Amino acid sequence: MADERSVDEAADEALRRWGERMLARVDEGLREAAAGDTPFVTEVARHVTMAGGKRFRPMLVMLASRLVDAPDEDDVVRACLVVELTHVASLYHDDVMDEAVLRRGAPSANVRWRNSIAIMAGDFLFSRASSQVIALGIDFIELQAATFARLVQGQIAELVGPVDGADPLAHYLQVVTDKTGSLIATSARFGGMVAGADDEVLDALTRYGEEIGVVFQLSDDLIDITGGTTGKTPGTDLREGVRTLATLMLGRSADPADAELRDLVSRPLDDAEVARALELLRHHPVMDEARAEIARRAARARSHLAPLPDGPAKRALTGLCDTVVTRTA
Repeated sequence: MADERSVDEAADEALRRWGERMLARVDEGLREAAAGDTPFVTEVARHVTMAGGKRFRPMLVMLASRLVDAPDEDDVVRACLVVELTHVASLYHDDVMDEAVLRRGAPSANVRWRNSIAIMAGDFLFSRASSQVIALGIDFIELQAATFARLVQGQIAELVGPVDGADPLAHYLQVVTDKTGSLIATSARFGGMVAGADDEVLDALTRYGEEIGVVFQLSDDLIDITGGTTGKTPGTDLREGVRTLATLMLGRSADPADAELRDLVSRPLDDAEVARALELLRHHPVMDEARAEIARRAARARSHLAPLPDGPAKRALTGLCDTVVTRTA
């Protein structure tokens, strides 16, 4: 048993080292992809692209690709670039729509330059993603196009808000699924496609990716209340009047004791009101309810991995289910 564990540990360490090497290639590819014909375009396009970030989507591509021992590394890098360039491009557009002032701890592109420049920078990066996906083949192109359409429709749904009579929480969860879960699902499926996985495994990776993507966003939204390292000042959503999992759950409460907090989370707040809302929320049972929902979804994501072959890649994907939950503690 000890020998078997040591073999697994060695395989996991080899996968980690491979991932670090591949991530360095991805970062270099992003730098090259964000290079324009003029220094100004390059500066704007690299402003967010090279500002760090979790690289969560490339990581999923890489892990899923290692369901085989030796995937084509050039194709792995291309697939990573497609999903990360698409993600970063959407951030430029999101910041314009949200009137954001910070992105990854630095002034957002729309603030540093202006909205029209930020929008065009996002379009430029979308074009770079398209250039990369062509080399992967028609199946990748079709999936990328469908994913992009779903991402945009999720963004529109967020802007419009729920229709009259619709459940705001259900609407929020669908927006998160479309805006965030769709591209993360495609990241996992891309990796499996590079690995030559069969349809059963590809479908399992897709379901896993979509669920873990939702969990990742829900945990980020919760950390905005609890405090953490998401690149946002705690209470940003409250300040902007954006309702997320915990505050939407709270909105269902009919307890008179929650009247003040229900009012606070229903509208944009000033700094003093944000501080009061955070104080009340952090001591409210709804936070445990939100954590339980995140844990439930993480467990469902884990269950989707059953058809995958055992090995370091499956163990790493399983470990992510625990990581996204512990982030919210």
